[in-house]
Amino acid sequence: MTGRFAPSPSGRMHLGNLWSCLLAWLAARSEGGGMVLRLEDLDPDRCRPEYCAQVMRDLEWLGLDWDGEPVYQSRRTELYAAAFRALEGQGLIYPCFCSRAERLAASAPHRSDGTAVYDGRCGRLSEEERAVRAKLRRPAWRVRTPEETVSFSDRLQGVFEENLGRDCGDFILRRSDGVYAYQLAVVVDDAAMGVTQVVRGSDLLSSTPRQLWLQDRLGLPHPEYGHLPLLLAPDGRRLAKRDRDQELGQLQDRYAAPELVGLLAHAARLIDRPEAISPRELIPLFSWDKLPKQDIKTDRIH
Repeated sequence: MTGRFAPSPSGRMHLGNLWSCLLAWLAARSEGGGMVLRLEDLDPDRCRPEYCAQVMRDLEWLGLDWDGEPVYQSRRTELYAAAFRALEGQGLIYPCFCSRAERLAASAPHRSDGTAVYDGRCGRLSEEERAVRAKLRRPAWRVRTPEETVSFSDRLQGVFEENLGRDCGDFILRRSDGVYAYQLAVVVDDAAMGVTQVVRGSDLLSSTPRQLWLQDRLGLPHPEYGHLPLLLAPDGRRLAKRDRDQELGQLQDRYAAPELVGLLAHAARLIDRPEAISPRELIPLFSWDKLPKQDIKTDRIH
């Protein structure tokens, strides 16, 4: 069994990132599994080499290790291009020339989380119409999704399903600047790195049916998934790097690593009270049955 860390090096990690990393590591190590580190640095506007180095220092400070050399997505674009061509060969890819305003105008709200579902209008353009628009705007590229319900059983959240056409819509696989999108890259990399267990925040739960569907189109295996409750700011917001919410640099001024691990372990119901403890000491204490399923506000972690 192999789990993975897959942080986006777009800034200093916050408490919610540490929560996901710790529990992903424990889920793998408690079964004697391996752990790989993938730095999801595809976005050149947000990700920087110094952030990659900081992520690794922070994981080591917390007491979390990984197997093998770190993998950088920015160095793997040929793999994503090959997968893109495979989907294109199946007639599933089309160019989208919509501006952001046009995309929003052409979208309906998602049934559950309010995100926009693109109506596929560029997929209905004729070759002549595409040629005209290509002279005016560089396109993004979308994958054509069917009216098909994809379901799976999550280790924490139970059975989850989405109808791709209705709930998700045709989603972007390559941006107009040529950067491959998260949904494609993560599917390719999980298979290439031998990942069999994906543990991450529940904010990515709705991405999973898309990834399962892409895995099937590309002939790739399905990992097991476990989506963790989120740690929220005291006002109920999701923690965000851009807001410097519960940033690790600030936390290190207040806690030693074992103290911080103990706080997270107590929030995860792995120990009865918050006390200094190392990740390795938590390995025999980890159980999926102990973990909470509801989001947790950080002011309740003490």
